[in-house]
Amino acid sequence: MISFWCFDNSRPLKHRRLLTNVREMSRFFSIEVAKDYFNFASAHFLIFPDGQRESLHGHNYQVSVTLEGEIDHAGVVLDFITFKPLVKQVCDALDHRTLIQTASPAIKVTQRGKEIEVRYKTQRLLLPRQDVILLPLVNTSTELLAEHVAGQIRRQVRKKFPHTRIRSMEIGVEEARGQRGIFRGEF
Repeated sequence: MISFWCFDNSRPLKHRRLLTNVREMSRFFSIEVAKDYFNFASAHFLIFPDGQRESLHGHNYQVSVTLEGEIDHAGVVLDFITFKPLVKQVCDALDHRTLIQTASPAIKVTQRGKEIEVRYKTQRLLLPRQDVILLPLVNTSTELLAEHVAGQIRRQVRKKFPHTRIRSMEIGVEEARGQRGIFRGEF
């Protein structure tokens, strides 16, 4: 209990609630990891709202992860040492690949043996299958890549740490310094 002192006689006012409208503060905990090695270098293209396709190009993406939840008996949301390799694994799966969105109505994606064919209007891109990651996205924007990364991390954490009590997550995918897409969602 907090004691308040009277200025006139320097005695504590005990057992008296002076601030009746103040409640105990809620407690929220989170961890954030944003390591230099949470990165992937990938090629992609966007389909713009007007239907135009940008040229195939690449970025050196950086990933950051924030998880909010309850702390366990050890006082942690999730152990950094065991969590960081999961994030790196998700990043590594996208590294040095061409990311192709398969849910876009503007393109048609077909696998032909060891090749992936991407058709956009009269254009045709032919890529080696081992160099391509097909993503069930309408576009490969940083926002949707952040959501994809979030889904991969969520799946891995639930599998490896089934007793954690994580409520929400935030994933940032930065394609250039100061330019990032962010996904926030329930865990």
